[in-house]
Amino acid sequence: MARIRELISEKQIRERVAAMGAEIQSRFESVDEPIVLVCILKGSVILLADLCRSMDRPAQLEFIGVSSYGAATESSGIVRITQDLTATIKGKHVIIVEDIVDTGLTIKYLLENMRTREPKSLSVCALLEKPSKSKGQIPIDFLGFSIPDQFVVGYGLDCAELYRNLPYIGVMES
Repeated sequence: MARIRELISEKQIRERVAAMGAEIQSRFESVDEPIVLVCILKGSVILLADLCRSMDRPAQLEFIGVSSYGAATESSGIVRITQDLTATIKGKHVIIVEDIVDTGLTIKYLLENMRTREPKSLSVCALLEKPSKSKGQIPIDFLGFSIPDQFVVGYGLDCAELYRNLPYIGVMES
């Protein structure tokens, strides 16, 4: 079992996710129709659950599977959709819910892909970003935390499918 050092506590995450929900609530206050929260599988599931419960407004949940890591700890740079949306997003307010924006290649690919589906608006909500790894300007409308360039696990993030269930964000140490 790997040693994991806590980077962001469960309490910090809970408070920031609630604040992000309030920011979304405020941004879409004048919108009558439900917003569509598109969860990037698998890492964003826990964030999606907490985020949608923090909002007092109708929300439709959609899921998309995207891979650029496999079992590695570094992005391959090649993005592929492993599972697509089941409903149309045309004419809807869409927020892509992402666990971490690392190089930004995955979210850039998804933004381009989603724009072709003609949503009314398209936003990005990410729990974490690693600015030092970014390969271009990625617009994150609702951001939890900026973190250093370290491999992190917990709160949905994994290492070879393990550690997603940790209630905090931790750094794996050897």
